[in-house]
Amino acid sequence: MIGLISATAAGAAARDRLAAAWPGRTRVYEGPVGEAVRAAFAECEQLVCFLATGAVVRLLAPLLAGKAADPGVVCVDEGGRFAVSLLGGHGGGANALAREVGAVLGAEPVVTTATDAAGLPGLDTLGLPYEGAVAAVSRALLDGEPVALEAEVAWPLPPLPVAPEGAYTIRVTDRAVAAGEREVLLRPPSLVVGVGASKGAPAEEVLGLVEEALREAGLSPRSVAELATVDAKAGEPGIVAAAERLGVPLVTYSAGELAAVEVPNPSDAPLAAVGTPSVAEAAALVRGGELLVPKRKSDARPAMATCAVVRRPGRGRLAVVGLGPGARDLLTPRAAAELRRASVLVGLDQYVDQIRDLLRPGTRVLESGLGAEEERARTAVAQAREGHAVALIGSGDAGVYAMASPALAEASDDIDVVGVPGVTAALAAGAILGAPLGHDHVSISLSDLHTPWEVIERRVRAAAESDLVVTFYNPRSRGRDWQLPKALGILGEHRDAGTPVGVVRNASRPDESGRLTTLGALDPATVDMMTVVTVGNTATRNIAGRMVTPRGYRWQEDPK
Repeated sequence: MIGLISATAAGAAARDRLAAAWPGRTRVYEGPVGEAVRAAFAECEQLVCFLATGAVVRLLAPLLAGKAADPGVVCVDEGGRFAVSLLGGHGGGANALAREVGAVLGAEPVVTTATDAAGLPGLDTLGLPYEGAVAAVSRALLDGEPVALEAEVAWPLPPLPVAPEGAYTIRVTDRAVAAGEREVLLRPPSLVVGVGASKGAPAEEVLGLVEEALREAGLSPRSVAELATVDAKAGEPGIVAAAERLGVPLVTYSAGELAAVEVPNPSDAPLAAVGTPSVAEAAALVRGGELLVPKRKSDARPAMATCAVVRRPGRGRLAVVGLGPGARDLLTPRAAAELRRASVLVGLDQYVDQIRDLLRPGTRVLESGLGAEEERARTAVAQAREGHAVALIGSGDAGVYAMASPALAEASDDIDVVGVPGVTAALAAGAILGAPLGHDHVSISLSDLHTPWEVIERRVRAAAESDLVVTFYNPRSRGRDWQLPKALGILGEHRDAGTPVGVVRNASRPDESGRLTTLGALDPATVDMMTVVTVGNTATRNIAGRMVTPRGYRWQEDPK
């Protein structure tokens, strides 16, 4: 919950705007400001104070308990110009909250945390348990000192400016080791503990067995991602309590799923009891991984619990990102966030140049030239399979004549895939021309590099016969100059010569140009590969120099 506190009418107005924008997330604290701050500090995870920073500092000072416990606090000035991350920038989420507040109120977020200011991800904000010298290693990164990354377990991390060797170290490990003086340990959730238990098995026996198995194998409990068992044991109190005390979810599988898993130590006892020859090993192995601790029983007599431990490899992450038509303000916030999250960027060289300044220090860039789409797709998927966080970029929307389809054709279910939509060339051109896509429309690429012309021509003819507005991508190049005249001729068989046609080159870029002509007057020689050509349907009109397709076919011949 976010507590909102204000002292003046202007502050209350901004406060109420925030409360209206975030229903269910916020609570307004009325009354004397000191009492309101103290109550919100005790009851809320975060605070937004519409007060001077000095006043908030004096009010908060007696309440501070420590970095790990204090809520995040953001201050907004009387004029609503700035949203200042004052307390708990990382641990309390105040840095992110300041940006959110700024987006709602139109205020400039002010973040002074050193790593954020330098564009580096905080080691304590990666979502992984951490140990060791966070401040010292972060300072080394900021000062440009060599910091080595030792990934004993492959895990997708954001970009970090690391070196092969260094006096400081970031180690990604699930082993039970102590951090060195100049080292940070990141604990990935890589371990799955499969458990089996007889009815009524005590929680202490289950938990003790799990902790002993991890300890003897030299594994950290902080890297346990889940406890896994058979469906029939989903409500077994000892197993449920052990998961709760470990702070991990309990995941269950059907007996049939577990029976299909090949294990080294099957047994007739669980087969008779729950229908599968293995519970602990099979539940740990069902989604793959390396068996680190084979099935073992507790030391109780009789033993009522079994467990096994598996290390699952980190799942790489592939974000297929649409950059939009070119203008920076048409790049979506989600796309920008994915670019900053990725440790590996794969893309066409000219697209990489467009967004290079948005990348965090340490991002590895794999760029190539025109005509290497399949190679880029394979590279991006391969990098994700190695456990990296990858962004594969394309112009417009990555799913429209771009990189999503070749990438997803290469990808299997061993990586996570995220699609980030972008503004397409057709939409950007349509906004320049007016409203040409107001009714049913279709996009057709005239490039026969990947599609036989016979197929393209059949699609153009179908669009012409269906009276669809048509946007032509890749309309004409130096080596391919006859397809556009042919396509326009097919449309001309079903539409008169006065049908409006919009021609837009480099939509949204500095050298953007757009013009409105007609089907009969368009000269194909004026069109190139950087151009989008939109041909109206029989209802499309030129109104005050704008191309407009009505939402229906009821149209005034002489609009007033």
